[in-house]
Amino acid sequence: MPDWRAIAEVLRKHGIEPAKPSDGTTAGPQSVGGGDINAAWRLDAASATLFIKTGPPSALDMFAAEAEGLNEIATANAVRVPRVLACDRAGPDAFIALEWINFESVSTETERKFGAALAAMHRHTADKFGWHRDNTIGRTPQQNPWTDNWVDFFREHRLIFQLELAKSSGHTGEIQDLGRKLADGLQNLFAEYDPMPSLLHGDLWGGNWASVDGDPVVFDPAVHYGDRESDLAMTRLFGGFGAAFYASYEQAWPAAAGAAGRCELYQLYHVLNHLNLFGGGYAGSAIRSLRKLCRNL
Repeated sequence: MPDWRAIAEVLRKHGIEPAKPSDGTTAGPQSVGGGDINAAWRLDAASATLFIKTGPPSALDMFAAEAEGLNEIATANAVRVPRVLACDRAGPDAFIALEWINFESVSTETERKFGAALAAMHRHTADKFGWHRDNTIGRTPQQNPWTDNWVDFFREHRLIFQLELAKSSGHTGEIQDLGRKLADGLQNLFAEYDPMPSLLHGDLWGGNWASVDGDPVVFDPAVHYGDRESDLAMTRLFGGFGAAFYASYEQAWPAAAGAAGRCELYQLYHVLNHLNLFGGGYAGSAIRSLRKLCRNL
């Protein structure tokens, strides 16, 4: 259990006064869903309700990267994110405090708005690929060094990085042979396509967006600047996005030639990450994707 007395003291330093019940003690937190990696809580404050994630001291860097990622998305002024209220260490705990948002059922109109909003966010660009700091994709470290060339960035810091993690867990043989072949021939998938460094959510599956007051909101990002198609590929991997979303995005920014083949590549990154996080059940999917991609080199 987190040290809520210590967290309350640190919140006060951030200008947030925890609410007081009628007996004068600090109001207690309520455990809630939404923290797949760290514990998640609802905490009432005098001026607002907070969503708080807590973890060990080692989680502070992860929380700081999340906070910076949310703020980075906010700068694009395209899609709503939860406001970051505090990110700090309190006694034996690290924590991040965000505004509490009451989600609602997603409508077709919200999906339409989200498609247009995501395209607008992707038009917020940088001079290079990467980001000013590393972060995580799930529990996995995600390296984001500024890089001039997208193929070089993706080869080294996405594909090879995940393959090396898989190798260290005993996934050798065909998965490594195909992975090396793909890495060596990766440029062939970009022969007529030169992506720009778009602001990416980075982990855009159906569980990381919702609707509030009829508008889309995104959270739990793995922010970096990269090919916009990689965000779209993630939306297609596990579902959670309807036809109105894709039609709206396509109207705002049509897909480039060859996008379908690159979708397989970008989904492979997440399949490999799931292999490294959750084990061998994803090995078959990874090998099938690698075979298909290598046939197209």
